[in-house]
Amino acid sequence: MTTVQIALPDEVFSTMHMSPAEVADEMRVAAATIWYAKGLISQGQGAEIARMSRADFIQALSAAGVSPFQETLEEVRENLLRG
Repeated sequence: MTTVQIALPDEVFSTMHMSPAEVADEMRVAAATIWYAKGLISQGQGAEIARMSRADFIQALSAAGVSPFQETLEEVRENLLRG
């Protein structure tokens, strides 16, 4: 696994009332959610990045207003019609 370091202003932690570890956890979930919403990663990959179970990641997606389904309704219909 590769480690990425990000420098943040000290005010971030006091403003958010979070420790650096808590901010890092938030950032992992946020990044995984955005990448999933863009269709760049799967639910399993998102859960791994966010360091949570797939079920918890699906709940995080829902809390962020992101659909757990990457196919549109029209895509589902087309796939069903194709057999």
